[in-house]
Parts: sequence; C-alpha cells; structure tokens
Amino acid sequence: MIIRPHYMKALRIYRNVPLVKILSGIRRCGKSTILDMLKDDLLADGIKSDHIISMRFTSEDFDDGITHKDIYRDIKKRMLDDACYYLLLDEVQEVEHWEKAINSLLENSNADIYVTGSNSKLLSGEISTYLTGRYVSIPVYTLSFSEYLDFKNPDPRSEKELLNEYLKFGGFPIVAIGDFDERSAYQIVEGIYNSVITNDITRRHNITNFDLFNRVVKYLVENVGKTFSANSIIKFLKNEGRSLTVETIYNYLTWLEKSFVIYPCQRYDLQGKSVLKTQEKFYLADASLKYCIMGFNPKSISSMLENVVYFELCRRGYQVYIGKNMKKEIDFVAVKRDERIYVQVCRRLPDESDREIGNLLEINDHYPKYVVTLDDLASGNIGGVKIMHLADFLLSDEY
Repeated sequence: MIIRPHYMKALRIYRNVPLVKILSGIRRCGKSTILDMLKDDLLADGIKSDHIISMRFTSEDFDDGITHKDIYRDIKKRMLDDACYYLLLDEVQEVEHWEKAINSLLENSNADIYVTGSNSKLLSGEISTYLTGRYVSIPVYTLSFSEYLDFKNPDPRSEKELLNEYLKFGGFPIVAIGDFDERSAYQIVEGIYNSVITNDITRRHNITNFDLFNRVVKYLVENVGKTFSANSIIKFLKNEGRSLTVETIYNYLTWLEKSFVIYPCQRYDLQGKSVLKTQEKFYLADASLKYCIMGFNPKSISSMLENVVYFELCRRGYQVYIGKNMKKEIDFVAVKRDERIYVQVCRRLPDESDREIGNLLEINDHYPKYVVTLDDLASGNIGGVKIMHLADFLLSDEY
C-alpha cells in the first residue's frame, strides 16, 4: 500500500477532534485505501485493534435492508468500554438516513468518526440538520503528479517522461499502480465512469433518455475549460435534431457535480474584487475521463493542461477562480487565506508569450505570478513573472 501523505497529514490534524471527518470524491479515487492507511496509522500509534471499527457498505448490505438504526446498534454492541473508539465507515451514504446514526454515535459515545462517500447523498441537505458545525469535509482527488511518481517508483524514466504518461493516463490509483497499455487503461477508466453515471446519476435521478444525457456529457467533456453556456448546449443539440430545456441542462450539471465528475470554477473580477455569477468553467475530475470517452489525441493535451493545474491548486487548499482583469483573462486566481497566486497555462511559450506574460504584468500587486508551460526551454523570470515547466510547478514547494 502506497501512502498518500497529504491525506494522512489532514487526518492526523483532525484526529480526536469531536468532528465527523467526511472524505468525499469520485469513485475509485482512493478513499477506501485512505481509510486502510488510517487504520494502519492508528495501530502504529498504539490503538488497540478492537477499538478500531471498520465497516464497508456494499450492495449486499442494501439487499438485506440495513438501516441507520442497524448501524447504530451494531456499532454500540462493539463498544465495550469508555475508551475512545475509531469508526471507519466506507460508503456509508448509501444507507438511508445514515447521518442520524452518525449524529447519535457522536452524542452518545466516545467515538472518533471517519466516513467516505462518492455521491451527493453524502453531502445532502440533511447534514445541515443533523451535523451542523460538527463535521469537516476533506475532498479526495485522483493522484497528484507527486503521488503518481510515488506509485511508479522505482522507474528508470525521467520525471518529464512520466509526466507525459500522467497527462495521458490520468491519476486514478488503479491505473497508476499497474503497467497498462492505452486501451486497457481507458477501459478501466470507462468502467469507473459508467459506474458513476449508472449508479450515482441515471438510476438515482430516474433519467429515462439516457442517450440525450450522454450527449450533454460528451459536449461538456469536449469543452472542458471553456466558458459554459446552457444556450450553447441547446444549440449543439438542436443541430443534431434534439431538444432540451435549460432547467434540465442545469439539473444534469448539478448531478454530475455532486457525483464529483465535474468541478465548477467561477470567475473573479480583479477590479471589483467580487465573484461573478456568470461565465464559469468546468473541469473534469481526471483527464482520463475525457480520453476514455473521446479517445486520446496528442493535440488534445493542450486543452487538459488547465485541468491538471486546476486540481493541483485545489489539492493544495486554494480556492480557485478564473481571473477577469478588465477585458483580459487570467487562467487562475488561487486564494488561500491572505495568500494569492496568479497562474497562466500554455503548451508552448514562444507562440503565446505576449498574451500569457502580458496579462500577468498588467496586474498591479505583489502576489506571485506564474506562467506554466510544457516548453522544455522556457524558464526564468520576466518582470516578476516566473516561467516554470509543468513538471516543476506540480512538484514545487514554493506556493
């Protein structure tokens, strides 16, 4: 088992804090394994094995009609003394009213509780009722490039060679841990995608026109990182002789977002210092989701570089926005407390240097500014704007 230090650090920070720790993210991003890591970490710190209660909720459990009351009673039976018990509950959101059981355990026992989930039922409105102010959300993403290198170690290839593979195959742990060819890797990812679409969206929301839903998803995938417009989807479908309401499109978007397939990125006005409610963009939970649907084309890497940088910034705890500076656009404005960085992303710098660097130079403040590129020859500092290769940016400790 390959440790993911970022998540272990977060879990250690919150250990024994009277909050429910909720780890959420797309299916197969590694949440269950992180719980296994946590269990090993607890044992290494001297916690007795009978004081660690691990439960995983599968489809077989639902067939038996398991309820939140069953969960509560089963766990309470295993808590035989007043010492702290560590509850590791995987995919608990599949049990109706799970949050009632968790709330009761939090109130009526000495328990440190960790739960995982991969769809909207984990973060539904009921949590606001039963767990208000009593939980912390820890988003789990597919592998960062740094984690990908750990999964591939030892490997004779250079970091930049492995970066090319990472950009092509994405960061799902099950793919990274193996040695797959392109076809096999994308078959695995397609299976993950179909599981999300079938179990977390289509079945749950009773989508009857599955083909039409898939066309909307395909349109979003094709336009990752581009300004979103419901009307553009309507026009796209109209050209194919199909129709859909704006309300239905926004429902589809909401369901995809709550299943952690897509992540919205809002626009931030640098002049007015406000978040704008229009012209947001969407990014895919993993680049491989695009390639398993559309096929891989080396030319398509350019459009996914922003996707990779966006999630790297999210992993590092930034709130990430698209920047609007008068009529100029900044790819990312990343904010963390009183910190801020600006990032422009491009494949080749010489062809795009005027726009990428010029847009940053027009921002009149002292915060760090970066241009991130795949250009092997691009480096240095231009007027305070730091030029970095993507591999160096993803592995850097300076931001």
